Amino acid sequence: MQIDKNMLIGELIQVDECIAPVLMRAGMHCLGCPASQAESLEEACMVHGIDCDTLVSQINEILAAK
Repeated sequence: MQIDKNMLIGELIQVDECIAPVLMRAGMHCLGCPASQAESLEEACMVHGIDCDTLVSQINEILAAK
């Protein structure tokens, strides 16, 4: 499976157990917050000043290696 920047944070952390730690390392420490569950990855990246395309690529590389 591949992820994209339009997926909701809540969806992403259910896709694979390795995604939450990647998001945490990128600076998204609010994954447990109910509001973050309804944010898209792109929205969360904007809030945290993270390059979304790079993060999507990193996550997809990890998922492809499984």
